[in-house]
Amino acid sequence: MPLTTLRLLQTSLTLKLPFVRLGWALLALSLALSSAGCEKVSSALGRATIPNLGPAIPVTAKIDFDPSLSKAMLQYTNACNAPQQLRVGEELESVLLQAAHQTFKTIYAAGKVPAGVQPDVEILLALQQSGLDIQTDGIYDRLPAELTLEVVALFKDPSGKVLLEQPINIARKEKLILEPTQHRCEYITTDAMLHDAAVTLSIQFIRHARALLDPDGQLAGAAEAQDRAATQPTGPAQAPAIATTPSPTAPAMGPALSFKATVLDENSNLILEGGERVKVRVDLVNTGQAQARNVSVTLSGTPAIIAQFPATTLPAGSLQPGESRAVEFSATLPATVQAQQASFQVSLSEASGAGLPAPQTLVLAMKQRGERGGGSLAPALPTAKSAQFDDVDQVPVAAAGFQRPQTYLISVGIGSYRDPQVPTRKYAARDAELVAGYFQSLGGVPTANLRVLQDRRALRPDIEEALIDWLPTRVTAESTVILYFSGQALVTPSGETYLVPYEGGRTSASRLYPLKDIQAALAKLKARHSLLIFDGAVGQLGKEGRAKSSAPMWDGGGGNLVTVIGTTGLRSGLEPAQMRHGLFTYYLLAGLKGEADADHNGEVTLGELTTFLNQTVPVAARAHFSQEQRPLILPPLSPTNAMAALPLTRTASPNHR
Repeated sequence: MPLTTLRLLQTSLTLKLPFVRLGWALLALSLALSSAGCEKVSSALGRATIPNLGPAIPVTAKIDFDPSLSKAMLQYTNACNAPQQLRVGEELESVLLQAAHQTFKTIYAAGKVPAGVQPDVEILLALQQSGLDIQTDGIYDRLPAELTLEVVALFKDPSGKVLLEQPINIARKEKLILEPTQHRCEYITTDAMLHDAAVTLSIQFIRHARALLDPDGQLAGAAEAQDRAATQPTGPAQAPAIATTPSPTAPAMGPALSFKATVLDENSNLILEGGERVKVRVDLVNTGQAQARNVSVTLSGTPAIIAQFPATTLPAGSLQPGESRAVEFSATLPATVQAQQASFQVSLSEASGAGLPAPQTLVLAMKQRGERGGGSLAPALPTAKSAQFDDVDQVPVAAAGFQRPQTYLISVGIGSYRDPQVPTRKYAARDAELVAGYFQSLGGVPTANLRVLQDRRALRPDIEEALIDWLPTRVTAESTVILYFSGQALVTPSGETYLVPYEGGRTSASRLYPLKDIQAALAKLKARHSLLIFDGAVGQLGKEGRAKSSAPMWDGGGGNLVTVIGTTGLRSGLEPAQMRHGLFTYYLLAGLKGEADADHNGEVTLGELTTFLNQTVPVAARAHFSQEQRPLILPPLSPTNAMAALPLTRTASPNHR
């Protein structure tokens, strides 16, 4: 089909309220916030991420999205017959851009190519079809659904010659879950289903691009070797004190399995009660290069609970590269149970024994039905009106012996602006102060390595002075540099992104700070690690009536820079009065405080923190405030990425939870 005739075939769905009484709540696993003395619920829940399929190809690529993709919507009605929209285009564009950044050395998106630059390849991505089929005869408020996406990728050389026109088709099947509220109208997992489908589609896109432009991997391998040689220290070589296993730089030739485990209880309060039905759902995906054969899933844990499951090992069969599947363990608890902690451990096996992920453990409280929660039991999921949030305003006590003299932090918080037309951020200045306090106390950052810029003291010259004058005289090749910015960002129609200093306005870029200039300043430092964190509102630059801005272009730093953004697209990051913080920063602080410490070793790494933010922020925004907010991490951090292991904070005591 010619690209000029491509169009989005939207499926309009009418959903009937299923006749069900029992609710299952996926979101509660990552949201069960407890009061003092209560156990935290540990969850392996998380969205799929794009795996590392090899080093970037030394190719300059121009990426364009046809309106059939970028503006794609799926219309449907929820369980209460209210019209809803699934933003297919926004999610596809975001994930495909992440995939492109992982694949090519240099990316130009939204048609923006600097003068004098000729991209090596031009790629146009268009959506031919999309559909969402939901069956309303599900049980336990879990409705079988299938999301189908058909994208075509058109590759052209600089002369305009078509190199490849490649269709990419995805069909993802899941069970949608109704929200755990009184009305039970919304399907709370549609966004996650779309995201995971987009990731699977992006994996195929990466493979087709690599097969076309670097079929034998020599270009990427040579470029990586050159980069590695350029970063090798001069002088006599020294033997390392500790032998380490190098991170893989090429795609796994065999299978590579990943999975997500979820516990679902009958009344959705994440407390296992006597007589209650329980399920453990395991979603698997093969991100490797070869078929995973004879995959099986094993469930173990607290004997009194595991004994109630008729089967503790379930076959998942064979999975082709990119294929996903789900299995479920089901049981009914005895009428009488003892109040205690219950743990579930999920592990995988495969015929070759290759590409197996680490087991996942989930911990919940167990009590007799009708018994009041208390003591060490996890509380029931709070409703939007009654939600109580942990206090993060008190900076925790410093962990003994954890000092990071080579870490530097610039913390910027702008809540009010010189121009009254710029919306305020009530808690931005306070958030910047607290972030600095946390990194000083738990992160071991010396006072001399901190700069806090707030409101009228956060003019563009103030920020420039810190980046261009203060940091370069201190930073070395072994340093870690962190820039936290809470406030406003504005985006042009072409996607160029600016941060708004105190004197900035909404209609002109003359007093704004281009993100690319900040990224360039960080790159010139040549620090070992650089981290940019943004929380706030992302809006459109210019007067009303002008062309609508494209999605913000956050990832332009390259190298060793990781960018963590509090929300995707053009949105205002939530700033709830109940939290007295930006929603994203609230969970950032909670994570640094120790909530993100997934392995309970008393140390929070960047990988643990970003996983925690991806788990908590979207669910909290939806469950408590009926809005959408999802963090964006660029580039996505795989477990093998060296930045993922970067320690950020250390809590006062390991195994604190």
